[in-house]
Amino acid sequence: MLYTIIKALHIIFMVSYFAGIFYLVRIFVYYKDTDEFPEEKKKILREQYTFMARRLWNIITVPAGVIMAVCGLVMIFLNPGLMKMGWFHLKLTFLIGLAIYHYWCWKKVLKLKALNGNTLETANIKLRQANEIATFILFLVVFTVILKSMAIEYWWQLIAGFFVLVFLIMMTVKLVNKNKKKK
Repeated sequence: MLYTIIKALHIIFMVSYFAGIFYLVRIFVYYKDTDEFPEEKKKILREQYTFMARRLWNIITVPAGVIMAVCGLVMIFLNPGLMKMGWFHLKLTFLIGLAIYHYWCWKKVLKLKALNGNTLETANIKLRQANEIATFILFLVVFTVILKSMAIEYWWQLIAGFFVLVFLIMMTVKLVNKNKKKK
């Protein structure tokens, strides 16, 4: 019963963490979108987006990520057999990717604060594409956890499907960004 409760908490805080990460990178996009705004409006919005990013990071994203990670470690402690399963190693590999993405987000939050309202150097399209990375990692982790050993057995179909998904999402982002520029 304890394991199941910890697993439920792990899932709840995973959802909270990903919600924070998804919205955080969207705030970076909104900040970048202000480049062409009049100076007064730009200043006000950038100040607000910086405030929002810092609050989101410090109050939702990081605490949810910590609780998610602690629950995951407790589950490993309660069920050490997980460490012998190939699918679990694959999940941990994807979580390393998530940790790298988390670090990138943290650096961007610090960068926004340091910019003091100045222009963010990262291209808008790059921020929009970066906004999808968490989605890809979420897909990989969820499919791996749900499929378990089948994720290892049918790895090439999963990888092919993943690349199709990545391609479709990236093309959608480019199309939306292209249509946005026309307006």
